Amino acid sequence: MFQILPNINVDWMGWRKPLIAISILILFAGLISAIGRQITPGGTDAFNLGVDFQGGTVVTVKFKEKPSTDDIRAALNTVGVNEPIIQESTDKQDEVLIKVPLIADVESDQAVPEGGVSNTQVERGRADVKKALDTFGKEADPTLALTDDQAAAYKIVGTDSFGPVAGAQLRTQAIQATLLGMVGILLFIAFRYDWTYAAGAVIAVFHDVLITLAFFSVFQWEVSLTVLAAFLTLVGFSVNDSIVIFDRIRENMTLHRDKSLYQLTNDSINQTMSRTIVTNGLVFLAVLALVLFGGEVLRGFSLALFVGSIAGTYSTIAIASPIAIWWQSKLGIGKVKEVAIQPKGEKMATASRRSVARRPVTR
Repeated sequence: MFQILPNINVDWMGWRKPLIAISILILFAGLISAIGRQITPGGTDAFNLGVDFQGGTVVTVKFKEKPSTDDIRAALNTVGVNEPIIQESTDKQDEVLIKVPLIADVESDQAVPEGGVSNTQVERGRADVKKALDTFGKEADPTLALTDDQAAAYKIVGTDSFGPVAGAQLRTQAIQATLLGMVGILLFIAFRYDWTYAAGAVIAVFHDVLITLAFFSVFQWEVSLTVLAAFLTLVGFSVNDSIVIFDRIRENMTLHRDKSLYQLTNDSINQTMSRTIVTNGLVFLAVLALVLFGGEVLRGFSLALFVGSIAGTYSTIAIASPIAIWWQSKLGIGKVKEVAIQPKGEKMATASRRSVARRPVTR
């Protein structure tokens, strides 16, 4: 195999405490950010939830000459509509679906159905979208079709609303899917290797997701459905490197029985380092391209993968392997103690045969 760093010999286990300390600091920063934003009067939420989770207004627009998505988003930002979701129709090339988040300063005395949005919110959302689209031309007369109004550039053909209840259901389902995925990983690794390895891998997965959430809370990046999809991707990405290193540890334990578990782990990480750099480096470059050139639509998704790919590579060395080795060393110490304690007067025996009382031989 091609080796980028041949004969590397780094004491990764010796750096485990400083590396774990870095993770703890980042997690504490995310926790303080989330709690501080919640308890501060007039502060923001712990996470900047997108339209899919908060609810809002959906406006369907038909154009004669459809502008680009970036131009529509820029026009909406100009009138004060932040973080809209713009989706192009797959079956109608001249239509665009615009999702506008709830407007905080709109109050209404109307009764709002459970999971719904007030009519005042819908009307305000439609008015803001119309104000933004008027920069592209006049809206068609409501009584005429878009093709019949020669002076019109677009027409709003539908206005609807969606409430935060649907977002809560999607959030719950995403969390359930993530937890089920982790349980499946735990069972597979426990069956294929050992439960100590499984514990290390799953804790590393939790670490990667929580580190990424910490960055989203501190920097208030928008959390949307695409971000949840990125988290599910991170679950598989994070455990991949851990499996490779665990497999190498198991091979080295068979080949080098004279070495300690500490040294075998260091050797296994060093032996797979070239593979880690090649595979994870290519993933990092692809995700970096998404961050730089993916645009606003993929911003949350690409940022989650960007932070998660770094955390996933780091946690394999700093989290998964040390935890697995720590558990195995603790279990090993416990077994030695059990064997060392012998009842008084009883002779020691090997694991393969019982002790036999020797008789004198007469010559």
